Amino acid sequence: MKKTFLKVLFLVVLFAGFADAAMAQKKGRKSTKRTTKAKTNAKIETSAATADTVAAAVVAPPVNDSLPIKQVKKSMRRDAAVDETALKDKMPLDYENIRADDAVWRHRVWREIDTREKINMPFNYNAEEDNGNQRFISILMQSIQDSLVTAFNSIDDRFTTPMTKGEVAKAIGGDEIEIPIFDENGNQTGTKKVRPEINLDSFYKFRIKEEVIFDKESSRLFWRILGIAPVKNVITSQGIDLGPTELFWVYYPDMRPIFAKYEVYNGKNYGARMTWDDLFESRMFSGRIIKSSMDNPYDLQIRNIPGLQENGILQLLEGETIKEKIFNYEQDLWSY
Repeated sequence: MKKTFLKVLFLVVLFAGFADAAMAQKKGRKSTKRTTKAKTNAKIETSAATADTVAAAVVAPPVNDSLPIKQVKKSMRRDAAVDETALKDKMPLDYENIRADDAVWRHRVWREIDTREKINMPFNYNAEEDNGNQRFISILMQSIQDSLVTAFNSIDDRFTTPMTKGEVAKAIGGDEIEIPIFDENGNQTGTKKVRPEINLDSFYKFRIKEEVIFDKESSRLFWRILGIAPVKNVITSQGIDLGPTELFWVYYPDMRPIFAKYEVYNGKNYGARMTWDDLFESRMFSGRIIKSSMDNPYDLQIRNIPGLQENGILQLLEGETIKEKIFNYEQDLWSY
């Protein structure tokens, strides 16, 4: 009797083990099917995404949005006998705050700087250093190329319309021209568009927009530059000569941190060089006044004022008269 009971118990345990193994196999098959299905779905989704990316790349080709400026190679060794690290990290001093209530006298003045004058010769310093060409126009163009500042359209001088690099390149060098492409046998195989080469010597005039303010709190006259624009003689495709025209405007306070890292050439004393920020803040340049808000209700440039349009000498004298009025205002406030 006892042996029979043990045999029955052994058969029950053995049957239970087979049942558990069968259930495990069924679960394994279900999970394998689910995993396979998930993998299949993942592959399908990936292939679809790849196809969309390729189609998008074909529809939207990359746009060449850059300025046609010369790339200057950096020196592989320190090209100086002194440590110039401090200059690279230099930042301009913040402006002194002027309250609107303390500005008892304000006028806006537009000047034109001709770099062919002897005092303005540093604007044409044609040398190459690690931070690029040292011409003033090259500093402006390199800053725009590196997206450090924003160029604004010259439709006005209030910095209202930003320009892309391509628009700046078109304003500087004109429209692209088509040139033929020839094979090794001299047969024309097609054409390509290139931008004309830029002659940096043609940029020898700049205009600055500034405000002159008398602050009654500090009892002194302040000059604050607002914008700088390169000027070039523009001739339209129809042959119309527009004369000296502003190409674009840059906001001067945005340029100050960049100007603080560029030194100004001083041929008289190479050890006493200043930065471009020091030059502008110290007023170490010469520029004739071409427009002013003083006694100008029609907001005209001096060359467009009736009676002065055909006489360049009178235009120069009018600019000197405005300069003298500003000087006399400050002097007349003092008593000796």
